[in-house]
Amino acid sequence: MNKYSIPNTDLNVSRIAYGTTGISGTWSKDAVTDEVVAKGVKSVAAALENGINFFDLADIYAFGKSEMVFGKIMKELKIKRDEIIIQSKCGVRFEGEPNPDSPGRYDFTYEHIINSVNGSLNRLDIEQLDILLLHRPDLLMEPDEVAKAFSDLKQSVKVRYFGVSNFNAGYMTLLQNSMDQPLVVSQLEISIMHHHVINDDVMVNQLRNEYGSAAGLLTHCRLNNIQVQAWTPVAYGRIFNPSEDAGERIKNVARQLTVYGEEKGCGEDSIALAWLLRHPAKIQPVIGTTKPARIASSCKADEIELSREEWYTLFNLARGKNVP
Repeated sequence: MNKYSIPNTDLNVSRIAYGTTGISGTWSKDAVTDEVVAKGVKSVAAALENGINFFDLADIYAFGKSEMVFGKIMKELKIKRDEIIIQSKCGVRFEGEPNPDSPGRYDFTYEHIINSVNGSLNRLDIEQLDILLLHRPDLLMEPDEVAKAFSDLKQSVKVRYFGVSNFNAGYMTLLQNSMDQPLVVSQLEISIMHHHVINDDVMVNQLRNEYGSAAGLLTHCRLNNIQVQAWTPVAYGRIFNPSEDAGERIKNVARQLTVYGEEKGCGEDSIALAWLLRHPAKIQPVIGTTKPARIASSCKADEIELSREEWYTLFNLARGKNVP
């Protein structure tokens, strides 16, 4: 698989990343079983065999079990630490923790960031994360406090680089203004159906029903050399064999994915991911399937080049109308 060099780092990462949300089985606090680990081994082995070297985690995935399982998988497959890139996330706090009346919330306090990283390293049984992302924007964020946590984590060699997830451009700028190292990654929900950050750039001087604050976000990342990552890059699989009650846009996109897949000798998932890879922002999709065959099919997207006409055909179908 071809690779990207993440700007302002020495990291060369596969064009497609593997997300670990599903390798721990269900979201429960049950103990990790040998069966779960064995299934995860097959998934991660398939990712490695198909050229993926970038693995995305988070401290909250399955209440920490995803990191624990991934650590066991690394030992089972005898993966050398310098052979892969490991990214994790922090900042989300669950309802009922630490007290029964604690609400679901976000937490960018110095103490929580440091404790979260230490917890991730312990569960993974490694000494260093390559990248740490702030998972969701904390409305009570004190940028200087976050910057101090990042600086101390870098100085203690526990984290090499830092980024954010689900931030708008303004909040990224606010945080960057306090930091002495660059934000290197912005992870966002992007797919052919959830295309708001891409669609924003054609909506100049148009009436819009904006989803969140996508305005200028993708352009901000490109101007500031920030690697864009796409979570849920195949729209939770809704664009494959959509149900009868699915919307017309989804059905139309699904039909066209099938047409292009048949023409190019690949699966619909390959085309959906190739649509993201075709964008000049060098978007890195983070796939999450645990099925080895689907992982292999997804990675074939790296070999597919969509024409400008094919790309816009899919985009217009997803929008439900032609570009302005």
